Amino acid sequence: MPKIEKHAPGAFCYIELSTSDQNAAKKFYASLFGWSIKEFPMGPGDIYTMFQVDGADAAACYTARPEERAQGVPPHWNLYIATANADETAKKAGTLGGKVLAQPFDVMDQGRMAVVQDPTGAAFCIWQAAKGIGIQIGGVSGTLCWADLSTGDPGRAKTFYEGLFGWQVTLAENDSSGYLHIKNGKEFIGGIPPAEFRNPNLSPYWMIYILVDDVDASAAKAKGMGAAVYQAPMSVENVGRMAILADPQGAAFAIFTPSPRR
Repeated sequence: MPKIEKHAPGAFCYIELSTSDQNAAKKFYASLFGWSIKEFPMGPGDIYTMFQVDGADAAACYTARPEERAQGVPPHWNLYIATANADETAKKAGTLGGKVLAQPFDVMDQGRMAVVQDPTGAAFCIWQAAKGIGIQIGGVSGTLCWADLSTGDPGRAKTFYEGLFGWQVTLAENDSSGYLHIKNGKEFIGGIPPAEFRNPNLSPYWMIYILVDDVDASAAKAKGMGAAVYQAPMSVENVGRMAILADPQGAAFAIFTPSPRR
C-alpha cells in the first residue's frame, strides 16, 4: 500500500465531509468504498469519524456545525490544501483577492488551519501539519486521486491559486477542450474545467474524486443505496472513466477509474 508520510506545500492533503446525518453517511461510504471507521469523541454527543483504508487515514466526517446549519450550508466535502504556514498563507490569500472565512486556529495538537474563499467564490481549507498530516494513503481504491475547481471565472482563479500556492495552471498540449491542468511541483493534482461546462446556477466549488476499481459498478451500488447520479459513468479518452454522484444527504463527489496503462 502506498502510504504517505508528508504532504508537500500546495498538495491536496485531506478531505472531510460535513453532513446532516453522520450515522447514515458512515454506513453509505463504508459500504461504497470499503472504508473502515475510527471514532474520536469531540464533546457531549459529538463524534469525529475517521475513514481509513488499510489502517491509514483516507477521509473524515462530522455532523455539520451549528454555524453551518444557521447559514444554510448544505452537506458537502471540504478540500484541504497543505501549507508550511497557515497564518502567512491566509494573509496572502487576502492580498490576492480571497476572503478568509475562518481565521487560522489550532486543531488540538494535530495542526493549524484556516478556511478561505477564492475570489470566484469557491471555499477550501488550508492545513499546516503538526501531529496530523492529513491523508495517509493514496493510489489505491477508496483514496483521493484528483480535484476539480468548478468556477465561472477560470482566469481569475488561475491567477489567485498560482500566486497563493505556486501552482502551474495550464492547458495541455493538443487539448482543445479548454480544460486547465493544475500542477503542484512535479505532480498533476487537479484541474479547472471550462466555465461553459458548469451549471451557472451553482456557486463555485471544489469537486473531489475518489479512486475506484470499477466506476460503473460503484455508481450502480451508490444509486442502489440512495445516491443521486449527477453524471452517469462516462469515458474520457486516454484518461479513464468517471461519474459524479451525491450521497443520500446531498454531498457531491466524483469517482474515477484510470485507463489501463499501455
